[in-house]
Amino acid sequence: MGTMRLLFTLMLFTLVPLFAQRPDETDAVATVQKVFDAMAAHDAAAIRSTMLPDARLYSVRDEGAPAASTAVADFATQIAAIKDDLVERFTSQPSVSIRGRMAQVWGEYDFLRNGKFNHCGVDSVGLFKTDEGWKIATIVYTTEIAGCKK
Repeated sequence: MGTMRLLFTLMLFTLVPLFAQRPDETDAVATVQKVFDAMAAHDAAAIRSTMLPDARLYSVRDEGAPAASTAVADFATQIAAIKDDLVERFTSQPSVSIRGRMAQVWGEYDFLRNGKFNHCGVDSVGLFKTDEGWKIATIVYTTEIAGCKK
């Protein structure tokens, strides 16, 4: 019986770190979701509120060189100016890696414009934990047409 108690205690101590990360993982993904929601609302201020002031976005297409980086202020202004309905969503639960105050959210997404499929890809979002919570430092994403989950 003592062996079972020892194994149970060891198992609990092993699982505690896993449960301790869950809120941070949830919060990091929630920060990315706030960007998606702000894009749908064409809300530049909400987009900027999720990101570090010097955050950058990079895109990669099937062919050609990666696009030049975009400053968060320019991205937010561009999204706010679009009149079409925009929906970006993860197609499955994204993976999250956290080390201290640094996080990486990686997940496949699809993008709808006016309710119609436009493209899909992968979002790779780098975040840092600040006094205000998780803030996005970089968004690197692919823009794909073929092989998408529609």
